[in-house]
Amino acid sequence: MCEVLEIHHAGYYEWLNEPKCQREKDDDYFSAFIKQFWLESGGVYGYRKIYDDLRAIGEQCGKNRVLRLMQLAEIAADRGYKRRQQYHQGEVATIAPNLLNREFTVDKPNQAWVTDITYVKTAEGWLFLAIVLDLFSRQVIGWSMSERINTELVLDALVMACWRRRPKQKVIVHSDQGCQYTSYDWRKMLEQNNLVASMSRRGNCYDNAVAESFFQLLKRERIRRKVYPSREAARQDIFAYIEMFYNPVRRHGTNGNMSPAEYEKSYFKKLKSV
Repeated sequence: MCEVLEIHHAGYYEWLNEPKCQREKDDDYFSAFIKQFWLESGGVYGYRKIYDDLRAIGEQCGKNRVLRLMQLAEIAADRGYKRRQQYHQGEVATIAPNLLNREFTVDKPNQAWVTDITYVKTAEGWLFLAIVLDLFSRQVIGWSMSERINTELVLDALVMACWRRRPKQKVIVHSDQGCQYTSYDWRKMLEQNNLVASMSRRGNCYDNAVAESFFQLLKRERIRRKVYPSREAARQDIFAYIEMFYNPVRRHGTNGNMSPAEYEKSYFKKLKSV
């Protein structure tokens, strides 16, 4: 056989023992990292974010190669929901003006927070989740869960945000016109903590698009993948998503593909170096 192929015997037997070329070996090497990062994301990362993960650990692998290897492994990013019909109108709030006015980009923490409520289905019934999110980094700084959708639910989330951030200057807190956010207790809480109310137009979810976007991520990447036997099981899973994945790990496009926690850490590090 070697004489027919005109190759050296040693080279032929080496090929028999390990027939893969160097490129195939490199593909196997990168594929192991790609599958690891994809699994660590809960199966939600696409090739762009996995490419960033590879770069973060010092590996040199092109985006197209990452895409090819993911396709070969039959793994892909989880797709989002169908885009909602856009609404551009709506009744202006009588309790507070729309101070945010869809200005979702701010240049430092604790300038503007957004808050909203969503619901999660469990075998025991609905579990309601309220969140407070800082627009600077998209970090969830306050959250609360309850079987009741009342003012206490949103107040608990706001108390957590105030305790974590302890803002020294005025902060805009943007919400919809739900009865929880128009209540006396909510308005009193804002006043006592140097917070300024801002409200969306009625029936216009795009005035609070960042909070809506977070809920879509949560439901797409975690909730719709589970069947919760109890409210407590849902609580634990949502807590893990927010505090162990979304805030410290999940890369965000508006943060230069850094996680919310990393983005804020980078911001304060730059401030110290100035």
